[in-house]
Amino acid sequence: MTLPTAELADGMPACDFTVVGATGDLALRKLLPALYHREVEEQLAPATRVIGVSRSELDDAGYRTEVRRAVEKHVVDVDEVALERLLARLHHLTLDAATPDGWSHLHDLVVGTPGERVRVFYLAVAPALFGPICRRLQQVGVVDETARVVMEKPIGTDLASARAVNDAVGEVFDEHQVFRIDHYLGKESVQNLLVTRFANTFLEPLWNSRWVDHVQITVSETLGVGERGDYYDHAGALRDMVQNHLLQLLCLVAMEPPTYVGRETVRDEKLKVLQALKPMTPDDVDRDTVRGRYGQGLVDGVAVPSYTEELGRPGSATETFVALRAEVQNWRWAGVPFYLRTGKRMDRKLSEIVVVFKEPPHRMFPHAEGQQSANRLHIQVQPDEGMKLHMTAKEPGPGGIRLRPVSLDLSYATAFDVRMPDAYERLLMDVIRGNPTLFMRRDEVEAAWTWVEPILQRWAVTPDRPKRYPAGTSGPTAAATLIERDDRTWQESDLD
Repeated sequence: MTLPTAELADGMPACDFTVVGATGDLALRKLLPALYHREVEEQLAPATRVIGVSRSELDDAGYRTEVRRAVEKHVVDVDEVALERLLARLHHLTLDAATPDGWSHLHDLVVGTPGERVRVFYLAVAPALFGPICRRLQQVGVVDETARVVMEKPIGTDLASARAVNDAVGEVFDEHQVFRIDHYLGKESVQNLLVTRFANTFLEPLWNSRWVDHVQITVSETLGVGERGDYYDHAGALRDMVQNHLLQLLCLVAMEPPTYVGRETVRDEKLKVLQALKPMTPDDVDRDTVRGRYGQGLVDGVAVPSYTEELGRPGSATETFVALRAEVQNWRWAGVPFYLRTGKRMDRKLSEIVVVFKEPPHRMFPHAEGQQSANRLHIQVQPDEGMKLHMTAKEPGPGGIRLRPVSLDLSYATAFDVRMPDAYERLLMDVIRGNPTLFMRRDEVEAAWTWVEPILQRWAVTPDRPKRYPAGTSGPTAAATLIERDDRTWQESDLD
């Protein structure tokens, strides 16, 4: 379908962007501010509308007031002209996603407006509602060939439930219309990882088991569970972070070069990595995984309660920390361990990939003073996006040779004089464009659950509870033991 030229802005088709769960935290904290920033850049077509659907008793004016407050809270230096343009696009419908009543009003608003446009339905609600909402969208006749549905993680809680969700959504939408979002894939540093690997010649010859000693992927948070306690206590860190975010980062590090970076080629290669992960046996789980839960401690100098105190459930056995050792069993990565860890109430907020290269095969400077260490490539996803390549250099001066670690530093904030866009800005525009490259395909989601599920099953039958670690630290000591057993250490000092 070709849309009229008047309906395009920066190559963007006109769109009815419907957010189900429009007054929730995700919508007001991330989605609407992301659309505001795209409005600033004049990237939304003139005819585009944003339709909020929620249980709140709001009319259009009331919803616009809510969105104004959200944008002013979460955006620095608000452009009033752009904000007014965004607010003028807003509509609100009071509907309960759990009941069939009132959905005909959405039909009247969407179908009753003349002009061709893409229809996006963003489901910012609990996964249990994905299937029922899709069926109601179909029943009221708003699903056509232009329609796209966006689903937030988690997609299910295990393999069976993930398949059930995918089946229910797949009864209404074809796979090319389904966008399973992982906001980590929209971050500039994650996308730049593909460019770094495949648009530069010096790294790719070294990106294999001959030259790489191991890979570390860390996603640590200083926050606790906050208002997500009910969800988190049923999910835990393995479901909430490892099954999606960390495995997606692993895929981008380990994938083979696609023929070109296109809509399906990247996803094809990521799937191959997930399928090549060494399956976890019960013995592997006992040896190669660590689960922890934060206790009382100090975070940024402030005393915080333990997880069970914060949650109000002293008997909870949910993990807030996971560390594990994985292997990709293919030609490129045979024998190279991948160490993954994630946790809440840690000592720092950090998302980082560290590729540690092997030591030189022969020490040319046995009598040199100073330190010679393995080369490391740090790819920092957040908070300060960028890369550092750690090398060994000679310290200037006469006399003997003194070795000193130095780094080549690429900070996006200083290298590019532009505002760093939020991940949702890129991903929402890709949905409107119909570009699925940075979204998870059904077979990816199910392959990830296939690998994670044996860990969940083993943990469920073992009497050991998560190991306690004080809030404000780098996790339980067992996580250090996990990697030190292989004569390696976690890379902690890159931000110092």
